[in-house]
Amino acid sequence: MKRKIYNHLLNWKKHNGTSALLINGARRVGKSYIAEELGRNEYRSFIKIDFNDISDDNLNLILDNLHDRDRLFSYLQLIYNTQLFERESLIILDEIQECPKMRAAIKYLVADGRYDYIEIGSLMSIRKNTENIIIPSEEEHINMYPMDFEEYLYANGEEMLADFIAECYYKTTPLPQALHRKALQLFKEYMVIGGMPQVVKAYLSTKDFNEADRQKSIILTLYRGDIAKHTGSQTFKVESVFDAIPSQLSKHEKKFRLSSISENARMREYIEPFTWLQDAKFVNLCFGSTEPSMGLAINADRTTLKCYFGDTGLLYSLAFTNIEEKNDVYRKIIRGKLSLNEGMFMENIVAQMLVAKGYSLFFYSNSDRNDNENRMELDFLLPKSHVTNKHNMNFVEVKSGKDYHIYSLKKAMKKYEMELNKAIVLHPDNLEIKENVTYLPLYMTGLL
Repeated sequence: MKRKIYNHLLNWKKHNGTSALLINGARRVGKSYIAEELGRNEYRSFIKIDFNDISDDNLNLILDNLHDRDRLFSYLQLIYNTQLFERESLIILDEIQECPKMRAAIKYLVADGRYDYIEIGSLMSIRKNTENIIIPSEEEHINMYPMDFEEYLYANGEEMLADFIAECYYKTTPLPQALHRKALQLFKEYMVIGGMPQVVKAYLSTKDFNEADRQKSIILTLYRGDIAKHTGSQTFKVESVFDAIPSQLSKHEKKFRLSSISENARMREYIEPFTWLQDAKFVNLCFGSTEPSMGLAINADRTTLKCYFGDTGLLYSLAFTNIEEKNDVYRKIIRGKLSLNEGMFMENIVAQMLVAKGYSLFFYSNSDRNDNENRMELDFLLPKSHVTNKHNMNFVEVKSGKDYHIYSLKKAMKKYEMELNKAIVLHPDNLEIKENVTYLPLYMTGLL
């Protein structure tokens, strides 16, 4: 499957010589696959060392010779029956979090200069996986996320449609209605399937939502296994947050209310569980900002947050976990024939695509009971790419249906005129600019 991250890997290879590349991401987002593709296509040879699947004898042979590089590379070639060529071979260190000693040795392997190195890991920021080692400064980090909508179109053989959507976005031109309906249909299908490559592959090869859901269940089981294995005394709290996500997103405001877990729960007791889930790339946290202006991190209220699932397809599986037959349910959802809270899924997919673009997530909420003009909520605040003296913020609202109001957005446009760059509504309808508001179809979110 065509993944955009491949171009970043090519750029790293082109300018490499002083760093190893660490690809960090949740389980099953395709990290190993993309690294192997680079090794096959761009190098004379490559070796992949999987620290989750290596014998004790071979592991000890590698670790015992980390400081004798000539012997180390000779043993690697013998163990993996692959010849290494100086400056033309890649060594992939998969599941590197399972071997901190190897990660610490990256400094010396890079300095040796004979080969290129890609580290692949999940749970890379988890304290347990970084204890007692100095993180090498020779690591260049890149995050890998589930497939975005454009990549889903590529997998469907719809590259021309992806290019046309981008062309219409940059020209601020609506798609012809027939193509808009097609794009929206594929987008809803993408929401239900999600962006995990093995799930996408299962669905496209079978057109069976049940098979896709079976693959999603495998991934969710892996997530739960990681929580049980790595969270220690915090396991119950992490599991409680994880399990509460669908119900919390179904609320109107979507703010995470700890009272749903326990009447006496306090945010200071749950910051670590939320942070763990975010570091593991299982969720995307969106923090409240006290002002919709530049300096979002400075204005962030860390006690007020929304917790979105990292992949919307997995969220659908969690939400419909008690329904065994998925084909009829998911087809009705895609066709808009099933009554459900679409807003939670729409907002989740927007959060997912914004994070994949590199945005940190913030929202604005003011529940002023005395002044209606101050009472407003903005789903997402996105800073302009180039900071100027004023007009640096984009206010984004997400709408799931065709009949809606934008009272909060209008009030924010008036009150925060000096901060506002663009007012944007992401909705199921076509592109339109009206009364200084840019209305974009949801499938253009990844182009923001």
